[in-house]
This record gives sequence, C-alpha cells and structure tokens, in this order.
Amino acid sequence: MNRQIVKLFAFIVVLFGVLLGFTSYWSVFDAEALKEKDANKRPLLEQQQIRRGRILTADGTVIAKSVAKGRGAERRFVRRYPEGSLFGHPIGYSFVRFGDSEFEQFHNEELVGEESEFSSILDELTGGTQEGNDLVTNIDTEAQRTALADLEEAGFGAVVAIVPQTGEVKVMASNAPYDPNRVPYKFSKLSTNDIERPLYNRATQGQYPPGSTFKVVTAAAGLESGTITPETTINAPGSLDVEGTPLQNDFNQDFGPIALDTALTNSVNTWFGQLAQQVGQEELFKTMEKFGFNARPGIDLPEDQVEPSGVFGEDGLLHASDPVDLARLGIGQERLLATPLQIAEVAAAIANGGKLMKPQLWKRVIDPDGRVVDKLDPSVYSEPVSGETAAELTTAMEGVVSEGTGTNAEIPGIAVAGKTGTAETPGNEACGGGAEENQAWFMGFAPADDPQIAIAASVECTEQFGNDIAAPIFRDVAETILNGE
Repeated sequence: MNRQIVKLFAFIVVLFGVLLGFTSYWSVFDAEALKEKDANKRPLLEQQQIRRGRILTADGTVIAKSVAKGRGAERRFVRRYPEGSLFGHPIGYSFVRFGDSEFEQFHNEELVGEESEFSSILDELTGGTQEGNDLVTNIDTEAQRTALADLEEAGFGAVVAIVPQTGEVKVMASNAPYDPNRVPYKFSKLSTNDIERPLYNRATQGQYPPGSTFKVVTAAAGLESGTITPETTINAPGSLDVEGTPLQNDFNQDFGPIALDTALTNSVNTWFGQLAQQVGQEELFKTMEKFGFNARPGIDLPEDQVEPSGVFGEDGLLHASDPVDLARLGIGQERLLATPLQIAEVAAAIANGGKLMKPQLWKRVIDPDGRVVDKLDPSVYSEPVSGETAAELTTAMEGVVSEGTGTNAEIPGIAVAGKTGTAETPGNEACGGGAEENQAWFMGFAPADDPQIAIAASVECTEQFGNDIAAPIFRDVAETILNGE
C-alpha cells in the first residue's frame, strides 16, 4: 500500500514538474515569440497592467508617470506627462494603442521592470506584481525650457547641449514641439503634418547642410594630417574657380595670405576650400568619421529615430572613394548634411581635448524600493584629434566669438569658443520654396578655458544668419546651464 502511494506521489510530482515547465516556457522564456503573433493581445493588456516607472530630469522634475484607472481586475495604468510639450522630444510617448517612441521606447525594459530576467521569472511563477523602475535623465529642466522658448521665437529648429567630459545630454529641444498627452486624441493630425512635423525630432532626425560650422572639421583634418600648422598661410583671394563654378568669399573679399586663426575668425571660404583640396579626400573623410559622421550617433534612442550625417548621393551615404567636390565639402556645402546632434558632438570633442564621449540621455535607474540599480558610466566613442590640435582649434574658435562672425554668442565675463554657419537653402519646399531661406547655425562651448557645456543650435527656414539667430540661442542656453538657473 505504501509503495503504491509513493508511486502515485512520484507520478503527481512529475506531472506537476512538466506542467510547471511548460507554463514557465510559454509564459516566460518564449514570451517574445508569443508577443510577435498579431492574434495575441496579451502584451497590450500586460502593458496596461504594469505601473510603468517614472522619468525625471536631473533636478527631479517628473517628465512622465503612470496613473491608475479603475480597480481590481479592471485596474489599468495610463501614461501622463505633467510638463506637456517641454519634453515631448526627446522623451517621446508610450500608449497601448499608438505604441511608444524615443526615450520611452529605448528604455522600455527598465521602465516596465523587465531588465532583470530573474525578477521577471520570479514574478511570473509567484504571481508577484511587476513594477517598473524610475529613470533619471541628464536633462536640465530650465535649460530645456530656455532652448524651446528661444526656438519657438526663432522658428523651426533644434538645440543640443552636451557635457563634453561625460557625454551627458543636458538639452535636446526640437521645434515644432508636441504635447505627448495629446497623442491618443490627435495622433493622426500630429503624424501627418508635413510642415511643422511635431513628432519629428529635428535634433536627431533633421539632416541639414551645416555650412561653415564644418570648417572646424576641415581645420582639424589639416592640423592632424600635418598639412598645416597654426602658422601656415594660404593665399585667400575673393573668388576661386572650382570645377567651373566660382567659390567666393562674402562680398568677394580678398584676404591675401592668412593663417588659421584669421581664416576661421572671418570664415574665409577660399581658404578652407583650398585647405580641403590639400588635405585630400581620404584624410578628410577619415577625420569626419572620427567625429561621428557616416554613422548613427550612439545615443540612447531607437536607431530608426536617429539619422546619420555625411555626404549623401542618390543611393545614400558617400565614402572616400566616391567623387565629390572637395573644395565645397571643405566649407560645409556639396551634398553634406548633418544633424544638430552631430554638430554638437564636434563641439564637445574639441572641448574635451579631442575625445568624443558617447552621448547619453539617461543618468541612473532606481528600482521600486528606491535603490540605484544602474548608473551611467561615461565611455569614449572616439578620439578625433589630439589634445594639441583641440587646443589650437579652441584658440581659433575663441576669435570667432570675440572679434569675428559669432560675436552674438559672447557671454560677459566668460570666454566662449564657437563657430557660425549659414547654409543657403533656396527653393526648399519645407520652407515654402522661397529664394532667401537659410539654415542658420552656431556651435561652441564655454568656458573656453574650462569647458562645462558644448552646444549646437540650428534654425531652418530663416532669412537671418547664424550670428543673428542661432548664436543668441547658444548664449541663452549656455548662461542658463553655467549659472545653474
């Protein structure tokens, strides 16, 4: 009798083990396969039932939180964004019906508490309640507010601010903005607006001709390759014939033989066009790629929402072996396009003594019990230039602000290094097809002798120049960050 009871008990244990194994496999280990089936609606319900973690700025301002609706088995969580459009970019949105985007999408696992496989398995097997982690970002609330306010006054455009030594992204603003709270009600209108494109993050997706901001990259290639030293002079006439088309300075001004500082201070086209030709295409492309061109920046946003920068042909990015107008590439023209994030990275690398850090929005992860379970460990992306070259470029960029084309970026009592850019974009349909539209830029960092922040500001569809409209945005955002306002 005892033997039969033992056999029956063993049989029941085996059955239970098999049942537990299949349950674990389908509900935990093969969950991804289930989620991929269109007919399976469980992921939608799961997401509504999890209290998604909060997203906060560096100073603790709540950007996103989940609010409970209903009770018991009917309880669901809905995402709310207390600051409205201020952080629509780069935070994005998360709604069951419309999916998620930007930071919300990239950090979904942490926000729903799925980053720990052990905890997820334990919750599934014990019936525990899954909760998401809070994410603290590097974003500076007041600097973001300043950037967006300035952009809304200036026009469509973007601002990116990076801490050079760590890659921490303090500002990422894009105009036109949008309020994530309105996505469930206005999604169709927001996503089909071809002019304002509010769901389009211009900081990471906008690809624009960078104009003369790119001359800093050309100068870097010249110095790093040994083609020039800071004292090398190049004769810079008012106009050069390049491939049958004149390449001209502003007002056809003839500067004669000048060195780097004078050329950058006055943004002399014929000087940088000739420098690019002397450097050569292979060396210039190599320097571009060290600064991050020809690749998607390694920021913590979804790849399909971050565009690369580089020279574009009909079939995509061009490389060193493809034919290009090297002189015009050297002054930021040709078919060169760059995102504001990329241009901010150029400024940040020079500010950090030649080291480009991987840009990151997130700062730390806090679990439901209030413990910090992960935090940003800054990492070097590349080393585009030596410390010596970075110092030489900084000196030249200081002249741009103190006496050259970027004087509107000056901050009283603080040395600023920067570079203006004004790319003519006549006939741009996004701007209405007029003849006078420009893409205006300013990039730089401050203080020049002890850089704390590197910033790129860009305004599209404007009849103004970089110093007129983009440099003041840089100044206002830099002052806000440096003053801790």
